Amino acid sequence: MILDSIRRGNVGFDVKRRILKVMPPAQQNFEQLLRENEPLAPMTTLGIGGAARYFADVTTVEALSSGIEWARSLKLPLFVLGGGSNIVVADLGFAGLVLRMSIRGIETRGLEDEVLISAGAGEEWDPLVARCVAGNWAGFECLSGIPGRVGATPIQNVGAYGQETSESLTSVHALDQVTGNVVEIKAAACEFGYRTSRFKERDRARFVIARVTYRLSVNGKPAVRYPELQKYLGERGVNDPSLADVRDAVLTIRRRKAMVIDSSDTDSRSVGSFFVNPVVSIAELERIKQHLANDDLPAFPVSEDRVKLSAAWLIERAGIARGYAHGNVGTSTKHALAIVNRGGGTAREVIELKDLIQRRVLDLAGIALAVEPVFVGFENSV
Repeated sequence: MILDSIRRGNVGFDVKRRILKVMPPAQQNFEQLLRENEPLAPMTTLGIGGAARYFADVTTVEALSSGIEWARSLKLPLFVLGGGSNIVVADLGFAGLVLRMSIRGIETRGLEDEVLISAGAGEEWDPLVARCVAGNWAGFECLSGIPGRVGATPIQNVGAYGQETSESLTSVHALDQVTGNVVEIKAAACEFGYRTSRFKERDRARFVIARVTYRLSVNGKPAVRYPELQKYLGERGVNDPSLADVRDAVLTIRRRKAMVIDSSDTDSRSVGSFFVNPVVSIAELERIKQHLANDDLPAFPVSEDRVKLSAAWLIERAGIARGYAHGNVGTSTKHALAIVNRGGGTAREVIELKDLIQRRVLDLAGIALAVEPVFVGFENSV
């Protein structure tokens, strides 16, 4: 049994017997879900990293709660895993309990010209997008091809090609690790920003998202705001695109950049965009242009006084070209923003390349690139 293995470790027999005595039935049942030394690399899109000391798939809120309490009772670190598309796992793995969020179920409710979609956090994201596009429900079409599961979408305010999760999300149901209660948090209280939310920032360790509800438009018009998407459709003479047209266009564009998971394509063995496109003030933009002596720096307005820069452009200008190799990892041959596992890569190599890219861009433009993925198990070493 799992508890027997812990007894053989650093936790004494007497202490463990006491914990088992007070452990409620739900936690005792949870132990049956546990696996030891479970490899995590196959559960990630990057395909790198060691094993979880303890691991369990949780398919209910009750199992999730029991797992959290189990880890807490043994003073073990805890990590909740989704689709593994936005994480880098340390070479030594994770020394605590990994709970993979596998709560499923999709419910729909029509409201005249709108539809409410409630999905379990463990549902795969792109099949949900495909289902909504097929139903002619607008709001997700530009988020096609993004790997991972539903529960991750509010955390990072997932967005692509001019559309963001926050535009359609109405609420989340989450387990509050402080109180142990499941709470509903409305969109206005999620503190969404560019690739961020309260779940990623100040409440990072507090809430575990179990279900997400979105509001989509029935027979709504697709969002065609992003210049690259507009150009692609325009070149093909698609002047009045359907939701399906936009989904197909986004998938094609993403495949060109190896941003759609393909087991036959090494360039897609990544976490997607590794760095966040920096957002700066207009004044800062002018400073950077003068410093670089270049007026061609791509910049996209996000507000009256702020613009979003292209991290990929900055990375390439800093001398890290597409296809740059660093040991067994490197940048994608199709997109400089992606760090890929070229085969046999290690987390140490990923960190070294990340650091190199950040130093080069800082030296070039005075910009500290922020990273998108979550780093798991790096508390002691890679």
